[in-house]
Amino acid sequence: QVQVVESGGGLVQAGGSLRLSCAASGSSSPWHTMGWHRQTPGGQREFVASCTSGGTTNYANSVEGRFTISRDNRRNTVDLQMDSLRPEDTAVYYCAVRRWGTPWSGAYWGQGTQVTVSS
Repeated sequence: QVQVVESGGGLVQAGGSLRLSCAASGSSSPWHTMGWHRQTPGGQREFVASCTSGGTTNYANSVEGRFTISRDNRRNTVDLQMDSLRPEDTAVYYCAVRRWGTPWSGAYWGQGTQVTVSS
């Protein structure tokens, strides 16, 4: 059974930093892609960042240069270092993992962790 568990959310002032962590269990091999999405109240879930097992990273334009994603294939974990946070980064952040060829809609998702950035 696959389990995806996030940790590390919280409240921070604008300009500050937070680090989110995610652990995915239930697979004997590394997930092809591990990533982060976020959702604001009343908003749609949007892509934030992802990293493949080969180390290829992808970022949303809104976080490029401020957020850094990293993963550990042996432990099946993925972290998101968030720097220079802005109030508009406030959202529930979700970790997701997927196998090769599977869209995000078919991924395994965590329960989410709240990030609040005060101005």
